[in-house]
Amino acid sequence: MRLWIGLYLPRLPLEVFCPNWSDDLCSVVLEQEGVLAVSYRAHQMGVRPGMRRSGALMLAPDAQMHERAPQLEQEALHAVAMAMLQYTPQVAEGEGATLLLDVGASLRLFGGIRNLCRLVEDSLQKLGFSGVLGVAPTARGAWLLARAGGGRTLKLDSLLRHLHRLPVGLLPPLQRHQRWLDGIGCLSIGDLVRLPRPGLQRRCGIEVLDMLDAAQGLAPEMHEWIAAPPTFKAKLELFGRIENTDLLLAGACRLLQQLTGWLCAHQFAVSRIRLLLEHERGREACPPTPVEVMLAEPTWRDEHIVRLLKERLAKVELPAPVIGLALEAAQVEAMAPLSDSLFPEPGGSPQERQRLFEVLVARLGADNVLQPYPKADYRPEVANRWVPLHEKVRPADVASQMPPRPLPRPAFLLPKPIQLLMRDHRPFYCSPLRMVSSAERIEAGWWSDTQTRDYFIAEGEDHAYYWVFRERTPGTEETRWYLHGLFA
Repeated sequence: MRLWIGLYLPRLPLEVFCPNWSDDLCSVVLEQEGVLAVSYRAHQMGVRPGMRRSGALMLAPDAQMHERAPQLEQEALHAVAMAMLQYTPQVAEGEGATLLLDVGASLRLFGGIRNLCRLVEDSLQKLGFSGVLGVAPTARGAWLLARAGGGRTLKLDSLLRHLHRLPVGLLPPLQRHQRWLDGIGCLSIGDLVRLPRPGLQRRCGIEVLDMLDAAQGLAPEMHEWIAAPPTFKAKLELFGRIENTDLLLAGACRLLQQLTGWLCAHQFAVSRIRLLLEHERGREACPPTPVEVMLAEPTWRDEHIVRLLKERLAKVELPAPVIGLALEAAQVEAMAPLSDSLFPEPGGSPQERQRLFEVLVARLGADNVLQPYPKADYRPEVANRWVPLHEKVRPADVASQMPPRPLPRPAFLLPKPIQLLMRDHRPFYCSPLRMVSSAERIEAGWWSDTQTRDYFIAEGEDHAYYWVFRERTPGTEETRWYLHGLFA
C-alpha cells in the first residue's frame, strides 16, 4: 500500500533561533521590518504576526529581535530530513518548509501508521521543532492535509472528500488569483475541480491542473529523494553560554537524532562517537572539549547512546562555557542482522549484557572495567593480561595463546609476589605450609627478565590452598619462597 506522511513545520523561522523546548524566551522573527513569528512568551505580551518592529518593541522591549534567516531554515529542514531517514529511505522536500515521507513499506516494521506518526512526532520534538502531520495515499494529498492543519486518511475515496473541503488558497499557484476566485465563488478545492479545465488552464496555468491530478491520484508524482552524505558530522549552535553539562544533553539528543537517521540510511551501526564541546572563539579562544563514547556492541538506536552520553557528560569538567556542539561518527561498521534464535537466551541476550558493560565503562571509566587477554608466555605475571573492554578479543586468539598447564592455576593472582618467612625450614604464611603437589618448573624470560622458579600447591593448617614458588638463583645456596596466588 502506498502511503505518505506530509510533515509541515509552520514555526520553522522562529525555531531556528528559539527551539520549542525554550519557549520561555521572548523572541520575535522579523521580515522586512514586519513581525513574522513570535514565541509563546512574546505572544503573551501582546506581540502578533503582522505588527511592525516598533509596535513589537513597545509591547515587549526586552524581546530578542531576529531577522529571518533562510539559510538557517534550509539547514534545519535538512537536519529534520536526516532524522526522518530512520523511518523510511524515501524522504523528499516539498514546498514551504514541508517534507514528504513515503512510509508504505515501513508500516509493518513500526507497528502501523498511528505508531509511526507518534515516533515521527517524538523525533521532531527531540530535534526542537514542532510540526503538523498529514497522512494520505498521495504525496500531494499529504502535503495539502499538513498545510491545512493536519489530517489522516488511508483510502483514496476519503482523501477526495477531505480535499474537496480544503480552501483553494492552499495551492501555491492560485494565491495570486485569490481575488478572482473569490469573485466567482470558488472557495474550496471541490469548487475548483468542478470548473472547466480548459478555462482554468488558460487563466491559472497547467501547474494547477497537475497539482490537482497528483493530489487525486490521477497523475504520477516525481520526487528527488534526499541522500545521506558518506560521512557524518553535524553541528549545533547553542542559544547562550552553557556552563552546566546537564543542559547540554538536549542539544546532544538533537544531533543523535540526525545520527540515527544517517546510520539507518547507510545500514550502519556505530561503535564510537565523539562529541566536541565548542567554547568561546576569538582572542579568548579555548580548544573544544572532546567527549568520546565507546560502545562494546555497535548500535544504530539513540536510546542507549543517550544513556551513555549522560553518564559521560556528568563527569566532564568544563574549562569554559559551551557555545556549540559537534557530533562525529568516529567508527562505524555494517549493521548486524537480527538474531534468528527461536527462544531467548537465559540471563538476557548478549546485547543486553554488552549494554550493561557500556554503562559501567561510561560511569567508572575505560581503565576500571577490564577483560582478560592472556599472552603466550610461561611467566604467570606476564601471561595474565587485562585490557580495556572496548578492545576486541577473539576467543580463538585467547585459546591459541594459552600455554599448556600441567597443574592447576589459582583463581586469584597477586599483583606482586610476597616473600614468605621461613620457620623450621618450611615457608610460613599465617601457619606452616605443606606442599601437596609436585613441582612445576618455569624457566622463561631469558630475552628480558629471566625467571627460574619451582611452583607448588601448598596447604595451610586452616586447609586453605596457596600457590607458592621457590626461587632458584644460580650461584647461591639461600632458598627464598614467595606467595603468588590464592585458590578459591
